[in-house]
Amino acid sequence: MVDGCARTVRVTHPFHPFFGRVFALLDYRQTWGEDRVYVHDDEGRWQRLPAAWTDAAPADPFVVVSAGRAAVRFEDLLALAELLAQVADVNRGRVSTPDGSEVA
Repeated sequence: MVDGCARTVRVTHPFHPFFGRVFALLDYRQTWGEDRVYVHDDEGRWQRLPAAWTDAAPADPFVVVSAGRAAVRFEDLLALAELLAQVADVNRGRVSTPDGSEVA
């Protein structure tokens, strides 16, 4: 029971073993720098999940605006491109330092 109201929570993360399952929401709190939900599993043990992996978290604004038209945010594509460039440099024997200089 959260805030005096009985609620349920559905696991929405597609790769989580509880995906699609509905649990009674026992608690919702911020721990380790992110919102988490607390539920009992089938054996009655407390389980905690990031709230973003459930329907208890507010919808990601990017997901709402993209309405299924884009699977990845632009910022994430830029970060991926940078990572791939770094991997390519390492494979060619060059390594870039955080300040942009190269080390052989």
